[in-house]
Amino acid sequence: MISTEFECSILDYNIEEFKEKLKKLGIKLVSEDYQKRYVYDFEPINPNSWIRLRTNGEKTTLAVKDIKDKNAIGGTSKLEVTVESFAITNEILNRMGFHPRNYQENKREEYNYKDVKLKIDYWPQIPPYIKIEGKNEKEVLKAIEELGLSNEKITTLDVESIYKQVYNIDLLNIRELRF
Repeated sequence: MISTEFECSILDYNIEEFKEKLKKLGIKLVSEDYQKRYVYDFEPINPNSWIRLRTNGEKTTLAVKDIKDKNAIGGTSKLEVTVESFAITNEILNRMGFHPRNYQENKREEYNYKDVKLKIDYWPQIPPYIKIEGKNEKEVLKAIEELGLSNEKITTLDVESIYKQVYNIDLLNIRELRF
């Protein structure tokens, strides 16, 4: 089933201050993951649609992501399935003619706040940032307001666009994004 991702990111926020805020509110760390992923393009290439194979070592997923509106909290749709093996799924995709445009790593801390997921994403070469994900736009906006997060630092850009537009780093030119 295709789902809509209702999420946004908050850039340039003091992560230690954010963690302290969560601690004071009694919001505890739920998980800490090291993620690795391959990103594949369709033929012909569509900059707003791609295939992602991702694992955190325990769960591996294969997804097709489609950006409908980079400026909307619900602007990205995802079709995702759990697969058994990161390596074997990559090999299957290779044999089907899909070769990764790049390999990426990131670290993620996840917290739950009511029905919203609060994530701190750490990516190579850029400062960490906060992601807020909910079941709908209203939940996301309510969490932002209740947590007192600054509206002017909010973006709905995807990771590749954050790298390119905010930090002037073109991920398409980086075959392996590692720590």
